[in-house]
Parts: sequence; structure tokens; C-alpha cells
Amino acid sequence: MIISILLPPKARLLIYLSIALFIILLLHHSFSGGNIDPTVAQERLVPIYYVDTTEKKIAFSFDASWGAEFTPRILEILRENNLKTTFFLTGFWIEKYPDLVKKIAADGHELGNHTWTHPHLNALDKQNIKQELELVHDALTKLTEVEPKLFRPPFGEYSNKVIEATNELGYLTIQWSIDSLDWKDISRQELVQRVTSRLHPGAIILFHNNGLHTAGALPEIISYAKSQGYSIVPISELLHQADWYIDPADGAQKIRR
Repeated sequence: MIISILLPPKARLLIYLSIALFIILLLHHSFSGGNIDPTVAQERLVPIYYVDTTEKKIAFSFDASWGAEFTPRILEILRENNLKTTFFLTGFWIEKYPDLVKKIAADGHELGNHTWTHPHLNALDKQNIKQELELVHDALTKLTEVEPKLFRPPFGEYSNKVIEATNELGYLTIQWSIDSLDWKDISRQELVQRVTSRLHPGAIILFHNNGLHTAGALPEIISYAKSQGYSIVPISELLHQADWYIDPADGAQKIRR
């Protein structure tokens, strides 16, 4: 054969293997009736980053995984403005500040799940991911008699495995479309500018309960949002409730047309 004469042994071996693989695929195609599934890759799952809506509604959310020094003032500001928001709580924060958890719930804010130990979930298997959520779920239900339905992954990290696990527990996975960066301890004015310049209908805004300048920036952010015609609601009130899907391109929750 010409192949045997002109090519070195390794090259000939690769060619023979390629031919063999082609024959195997051809036979599989024949015996399966000619139907080869085109969707070889698994569908990419994404959380909800924002809600696709024309209504001028936005949601404030506060992640609680360290400290509580500024939390009473944040709650006071929200109460003064008659606002309800969403707080995503970790298990060790719940254990350390049970009275504040009860206060958040009593003030009418929505409680969300932020895992028990704030781990990197992509490094865990499904069983341990579920355990992280179930421990928080049980603790919040026992403390407040309210079952959380929303989940925010620590560090914003997720994968198909993470979303599948949380979906199986009946949770919706929520990210954000505006990061205040209060966790970086940027200045109050930088925080205000960052959030107000990015407002859009359906936005989910990420704050932290113990950001150094979060409480100081909130009144101005709230005042600006209201002046622009926005209403501020908990995340669950922002979400579409029926016949919706998540666009994998940008994480927008959209209504089916």
C-alpha cells in the first residue's frame, strides 16, 4: 500500500485508528436507524441574573456571611423607607445572630439561602451541596417558620451540578446584574455612583449586610431610584411567576412568547 511505503509507523497507526473509528460510527449510525443525537453536549444551566421586564421595578439583596455591626442601621433605613428586600443568610451567621434573623423576618424581608459554611460549591459533590442548603433551610424554618425558596451561591460560583442540586431541592438560583462592590469597602460616594449609574428595569442589586459604607450609601441610592420612578421589591416579587425560562446567553428571566 502507498500509505505503508510513504509514511512512518506512527503516522500509519493514526490513520488506521481514524479509519476504524469512522467504521464504528458508521455501523452505530446504521444500527440505530440513522438517528444520531445532535445534542452531544449537555445544556448549560445558568442562574437568574435579572428579570426581563419593562416595569420599573428593581430588587435589593443583602448577603450575610460576616459581621452584623451595620445590620441594625440597614434595617432601620429600610423601615424608614417602607421597603422590603431579600437577605441571603449563611448558616454560621444564623447561628451567631439568631435574634437578627428573627428581626429581619419580622420586618417583612424575604429570607434566602446562602449555604451553611459559604464553601466553593463547585468543589463539592451533589450530596454535600444539598446538605449545605438543607442545613440552612431547616435552621431558617425553625427560627422564623418561613421556608426559603431562593438561593445565592457563595462567591457567585456555579455549575450545572450546583444548579441541578438546588433545583432538586425546589430552589431558584439567583445572581445579580449590579454588584455594588461594597464588599471591597469602596467609598460611600463610589458605591452610590456605581449603583445609580447602572440601574435598569428588572435589576437585582447585590449588597452585603456588613459592608463598611453600605448603610451610609443606601439613603441616597433609594432616593435616586425613587426619583427615577423605580419601585424596590424583594426578589420573589420581581420574578415572573409563570411560563418563564432563563436565557442562557445572559441569565435573564424571560416570559415565553
